[in-house]
Amino acid sequence: MAAVETTSADDVTKAAGSSFYAAMRILPPAQRHGMFEIYAFCRRVDDIADSDLPRPERLARLAAWRADIDVLYGAAPPARVSGLAQVTRTFSLARDDFLAVIDGMEMDAREDIRAPDFATLDLYCDRVASAVGRLSVRIFGMAEADGKLLAYHLGRALQLTNILRDLDEDAAVGRLYLPFEALMDANIGTTDPAAVLAHPGLAKACAVVVERARGHFSEAEKVMQRSPRPAVKAPRIMGEVYRRILDGMVARGWAPPRQRVRLNKSRLIWIALRHAFL
Repeated sequence: MAAVETTSADDVTKAAGSSFYAAMRILPPAQRHGMFEIYAFCRRVDDIADSDLPRPERLARLAAWRADIDVLYGAAPPARVSGLAQVTRTFSLARDDFLAVIDGMEMDAREDIRAPDFATLDLYCDRVASAVGRLSVRIFGMAEADGKLLAYHLGRALQLTNILRDLDEDAAVGRLYLPFEALMDANIGTTDPAAVLAHPGLAKACAVVVERARGHFSEAEKVMQRSPRPAVKAPRIMGEVYRRILDGMVARGWAPPRQRVRLNKSRLIWIALRHAFL
């Protein structure tokens, strides 16, 4: 059975240099530790979903994680889950949010997603991103209602940006997360990933996702503006980094070859420090 392990040095190394790492480093120690425990959980279930194991084996390993999550909420969780169990108790993390993340990973493990309809894509974003946000805002110390609202909007904004950023990488493994309705509006009559990415209508299809992402960024910003500043320092960093990546992709365009848009380490540090101290 797969085990929920405590954060390892390898987990932190993999996160280093990322916008996540930059955002979490500004948190107080207890919150930072909690976020790295969540990161470790998400990383491990994502690695299962993206592995080259046979699909039944991937689903079996994710099912084992469901059992491990249940163990977190027992009276005396064993050592293998002690790190995440402690964080779960400290910040009153919800079981359903952990399970929702696994639900999202199962969507990828069960089959290669290709041009889901808007409703399915939104469900996917809720599971793999907004559910992580719901766990995170409890650690950040946000009020319940605004915390959930921020998780809803910022999680979707980040995930839609990821989808656009990772078009080529996803297509290489047979996946395509651009919504079916956007393809139809752009007169793209196929859901084959390689064919979609080479189609002259790709920019029009991507523009639909860009618009939705920007709408979610805007709503997330409204929530953060009315929230206590210490509680939204980390999500502000994540939001600004991803908005810049989104803007960079729009400026670059969608015609191949598409150079991957990223912010360099110095820019990440500058954004983190600005939100940490200004």
